[in-house]
Amino acid sequence: MNSQEKNTNHGLEKEIQTDFQKAMSYGDYLHLDKILTSQHRQSDHHDEMLFIVIHQASELWMKLIIHELTAAIKYIQNNDLEPSFKILSRVSRIQQQLIQSWSVLSTLTPAEYLEFRDKLGQSSGFQSYQNRLIEFALGNKNVHTLAVYQHQTELYEKMQDALHLPSIYDAAIQALVARGLPIDHEARHRDLSKNYESNASVEEAWLTVYRNVDQYWDLYELAEKLVDIGNQQQLWRFNHMSTVERIIGHKQGTGGSSGVTYLKRVLDQQFFPELWSLRTRL
Repeated sequence: MNSQEKNTNHGLEKEIQTDFQKAMSYGDYLHLDKILTSQHRQSDHHDEMLFIVIHQASELWMKLIIHELTAAIKYIQNNDLEPSFKILSRVSRIQQQLIQSWSVLSTLTPAEYLEFRDKLGQSSGFQSYQNRLIEFALGNKNVHTLAVYQHQTELYEKMQDALHLPSIYDAAIQALVARGLPIDHEARHRDLSKNYESNASVEEAWLTVYRNVDQYWDLYELAEKLVDIGNQQQLWRFNHMSTVERIIGHKQGTGGSSGVTYLKRVLDQQFFPELWSLRTRL
């Protein structure tokens, strides 16, 4: 070993010898003791670990999506559109991670899943409140979906509050109004707790944006970012449905939902409808 290698190794040894009793470590910062000890299998089946980790990791990604969408909505509401573009691009990348997770879960065969399915009790992905918050933030709202949270008072109140908040599309429509584009009263003052429905004046406003890109470049960019995340959310839904169908067919879901039948019906619920319908008219 030459002198340079010795000096390098000595430097590494000194770095490794940091007193972690006084300094925060990697594991401390990430609370890995909590995260990595939160996988509690209800059976002895090998593949239950896959099932748990996939869903836990997905919930972490969903938490980040909610964090990012909340920030993006605030920027748009403040008519500061440019910072929202990077945020929405990030959301799209996170959605791709979630979509990819279904391909990993699909390595679980029907026979393997049946080995531990009865241990899941009434737990179901349908009960994921974070997925519901994402849907709310994208404009897909339905008060009836809150029934599954009624037994959890604090969470139920949180979901009720989220139901009445403006979605990112409501914020985008207000951005159209701020730029002087005519939007009728019904769209500007709609009941935010209800699912968004297509509006002719909103489509006309977006058409103006798409036909005058140079004049409304920021609004055009916002629209395309929304189309991207709306499309990714549909892909996530589709991959969810196809993975469930691959593993359990048309059996009833563990939480009592209709399983694949319900998931196929959800695919018909489109986000940001005017941003899709205007394309036929361009």
